[in-house]
Amino acid sequence: MAYFSPLCLNSSFLPPSLNHLQGGACRCPQSYSSFCFHARTRSKPICASTTKAEPQGRKEDIVIVGAGIAGLATAVSLHRLGIGSLVLEQDDSLRTGGTSLTLFKNGWRVLDAIGVGSDLRSQFLEIQGMAVKSEDGRELRSFRFKDEDESQEVRAVERRILLETLANQLPPESVQFSSKLAKIETSANGETLLELVDGSRLYAKIVIGCDGVRSPVARWMGFSEPNYVGHYAYRGLGYYPSGQPFEPKVNYVYGRGLRAGYVPVSPTKVYWFICFNNPSPGPKITDPAALKKQAKELVRNWPAELLNIIDLTPDDTIIRTPLVDRWLWPAISPPASRGRVVLVGDAWHPMTPNLGQGACCALEDAVVLARKLADATKSETASVEEALRSYGSERWPRIFPLTIRANVVGSLLQWENPVVCSVRNSLVIPKLVRLGPVLEHTNFDCEPLLEGTKI
Repeated sequence: MAYFSPLCLNSSFLPPSLNHLQGGACRCPQSYSSFCFHARTRSKPICASTTKAEPQGRKEDIVIVGAGIAGLATAVSLHRLGIGSLVLEQDDSLRTGGTSLTLFKNGWRVLDAIGVGSDLRSQFLEIQGMAVKSEDGRELRSFRFKDEDESQEVRAVERRILLETLANQLPPESVQFSSKLAKIETSANGETLLELVDGSRLYAKIVIGCDGVRSPVARWMGFSEPNYVGHYAYRGLGYYPSGQPFEPKVNYVYGRGLRAGYVPVSPTKVYWFICFNNPSPGPKITDPAALKKQAKELVRNWPAELLNIIDLTPDDTIIRTPLVDRWLWPAISPPASRGRVVLVGDAWHPMTPNLGQGACCALEDAVVLARKLADATKSETASVEEALRSYGSERWPRIFPLTIRANVVGSLLQWENPVVCSVRNSLVIPKLVRLGPVLEHTNFDCEPLLEGTKI
């Protein structure tokens, strides 16, 4: 899920000490002289690799754990730079469930850099702006993105189509399905042993953990479980076979301890969410009929168009998830890498969707890491370990403030006190919120990834 809130804070709420933080074959290092990357060539659409490991274990240069957005974007970024990898996915196919996610201009710059931006743009509507409403349907404020930033680009993208587009950029047998990680450990020669639940064993020179918010790789590296932030979200994708009737803008509705939103994704689909306070994560509910009923009950007296979108939502797109994050405190949290094992995306820095930056930051991670690894393979002195440490050092000042900011914004928007909500709706949103500073975090420079170019 990704949704963006106009009620955001800049980095000034952070301690002053953190404000400056915004912002073929190869020659291998001597300490790893046998480490040579090999590129896979592509001749047909992506397919599953069913090769069985030898009893003693198969050897791979780079293994990426997880074929979600972070994993596939990392694999494609490496591929663009002439470096091959193997992606392990625990499911028997791409995880195409879920609804959609919002990508701002930083996400689109990455997608352009890895060569898939144009293809995706042709399938999804560009969102022109946003409107904020009270629960009775009264408009409190509206914005146009390009009035604040001419270069801004916002589109809601179906997760399924994004994953399939990324996967189809990879050579055959780059993704190995039904490959759930059972154990990870460092072998005597410095390689990382990955043992799968079917007993298969792989020895990898580099492991990139892209296995999501409950990452086994992150747990092995010493990270704590993500923290529940006190609210849940229902999400779905309404379907209008004859065409949806909405303008290309994000619509937010704010209540007391409850908020909702909806945005057109394509000419026939509309993404929606409802976020509500709950003191504990509670039991997991997967029955779509029950989820739809619960979602409608929460907003039963809200604008009718929201209820209509929920009614028109196919059961297989409705989900309910707890919102979680992990704050990467300096000198307390583990670093992004341990030896030649490194984390990308939600596996490292899960964040709430209040800034619409979870997927965008995962895409940024992917290209930065790919460049660091490509540089290391060309260097006479730099080691892979140094490249991974450099990646973590560069990315931490970017993602740590965003994670905190997203959390604070979500907490403010989930206020329940009627007096505070009245002030929010009558003063803060109509008169105090400025969209320009809110969008500054979407600035990210990203040049195309091309093998043989300076990176």
